[in-house]
Amino acid sequence: MFINDFKPSQFALTEVTPRYWKVAFNNPPVNVIGPAMIGELKQLLTELETNQTVNVVVFESADPDFFLAHYDLVANPAEAEALPSPTGFAAWVDVLVRMSHVPAVTISAIRGIARGAGSEFVLSTDLRFASLEKAILGQMEVGFTALPGGGAAGRLPAQVGRGRTFEILLGGEDYTAELAEKYGYVNRAIPDEKFEGFVDAYATRVSNWDRRVIAEIKHYVNKYTLLPDAEFPPQSDAFWGAAARPEFPSITSQLLERGLQTRSPLEYNLGAEMGNVFPATTKG
Repeated sequence: MFINDFKPSQFALTEVTPRYWKVAFNNPPVNVIGPAMIGELKQLLTELETNQTVNVVVFESADPDFFLAHYDLVANPAEAEALPSPTGFAAWVDVLVRMSHVPAVTISAIRGIARGAGSEFVLSTDLRFASLEKAILGQMEVGFTALPGGGAAGRLPAQVGRGRTFEILLGGEDYTAELAEKYGYVNRAIPDEKFEGFVDAYATRVSNWDRRVIAEIKHYVNKYTLLPDAEFPPQSDAFWGAAARPEFPSITSQLLERGLQTRSPLEYNLGAEMGNVFPATTKG
C-alpha cells in the first residue's frame, strides 16, 4: 500500500484513518520548498488523484514557526523542472494546479509563516485554517522585482477581492492570522491552544461524508471559482523571466548575506525587511 511504502524525506505522511491523512512538512531549518519537496509532493498527488478512499488531507508543519517559508532560492531550478509533469506545466505550477483538482478535500492547517510559494501552496488547497497567534501569510515577490510565479494573482481575487489582492501583492508585507481572516485570505483564525483540536475535529467530520457528495461539491465550487488551468503557466514564465534579470539575484544575494533561509531575524520579519532591500544597480 502507498501509505506504507512511501517514505518521503521532506514531510511525514500519516494515516489518521483510511479516509483522513495528514502531511507534516519537515525540511529544516525553515521549511523552504525545493526540488526534493516538489518531487515528493508530485508523488503524493499521483496517489491522491486515483485513491478511492481518502476524503481529506490536512497539510501542517512539524515546525511551529515556519509552515512553508518560501521557495528555495539557492536550489537549481533545473532539478525541479526535470521531474515528471503530468500537466506539462512548470514544476511548481504542476503541483499547485493538480492540488486544486484532487478528489480529496485539502486543508492547510497554518501554524507559522507561509510566504511566497508557501502562501501559494495554501491558496491552492480547498480550505485554510490559521493559528491566531502563530500564523503569518504574505506574498513578498514584488520586493524581488517579480510577479508571484505560482498563481497568487489568479487565486487571491476569488478569496479576498480585487482591491485586497492588489494590496497584498503590491505591498509585499506580512499578514497576521487575524487580518488574514478578516480579508478572507484564510477561512478562520483559531486560538493556538484550540487550533489542533479544531482542525482535527473538522477534518474528521468531513472525512466521514459520502465520497460522491464531496466530489459534487468540489466540482461545482471549482467550476465557479477557479481560473482555467492554462491561466497559470504565464505567471510562472513571468516569475522566471524576472529571476533571470540582474535585479533579482542582486536582492537575493543581499538577503542571503543577512540570513535568508536560516532561522534568522530576517526570515521572521521578511515581509517588513523586503521594503529595505533594493537591487545594487539602483541603490542611490
